[in-house]
Amino acid sequence: MPFTDYLAVQANLLLAAAMQPQQMLALVSAAVAGMLVIVSAFVRTMIPLRWLAVGSNVGFIVYGLVSPSLLMVVLHTVLLPANLWRVRQMVQLTRRVSSSAVDPQQMALWLRPYMRSREYRAGSRIFKRGAVADRLYFLAAGQIELPDVGRRLEAGQIFGEIAFFAPDRRRSSSARCLTKCTVLSIDEATFKQLVYQNPDFGLEVVRLIAGRLSRDVQRLRRNGPGAAAAADGGVDRAADGAST
Repeated sequence: MPFTDYLAVQANLLLAAAMQPQQMLALVSAAVAGMLVIVSAFVRTMIPLRWLAVGSNVGFIVYGLVSPSLLMVVLHTVLLPANLWRVRQMVQLTRRVSSSAVDPQQMALWLRPYMRSREYRAGSRIFKRGAVADRLYFLAAGQIELPDVGRRLEAGQIFGEIAFFAPDRRRSSSARCLTKCTVLSIDEATFKQLVYQNPDFGLEVVRLIAGRLSRDVQRLRRNGPGAAAAADGGVDRAADGAST
């Protein structure tokens, strides 16, 4: 059969199928689902990408039910709740970071599922001055001393976040356990993954840290001229005194 005749036959079959409401629904659903898949290839942020995946799942499920195609229905019925769950997780993550701007200590509470827990004995050193800041920490239990800045940390405090984002990525003080400590930490790769999945998360974290840094500088300025000079000339070190 000539190729032109083949195209004509296929067009007639498609037109005949389109005359039936169920087949029209199947064709429209498949077309919309396919279009959403194509659009998702050009989306860089994760939440819109997941919503596009949800839409394509629904479209292919409708197509599979009408066609019918059991394999298509089973595949996208499994994928649909997974995509909805990921959307829910990322939306909640953004909302929790926004609420943490009011109470910064809440930041570690919802970051716990992404953090690794480790026990330290009294006298153990978590990191040393000048080390590369490749992790962000939360003190869950115990006391930690930052000897180079003369500061003690109590349970419930985040530390190491300023150096984590500093240009040189170097610690301005070492961190030593005064008592037995439980420390949670998140590595750079995991943190970047969260940011890539949801840019709003990264933006809110930057705002949170900027707010903490601003409060530290204002406190130093209120303490007198010497502290004000330190605030103007050594912002990074002053901030790391609060959370190296």
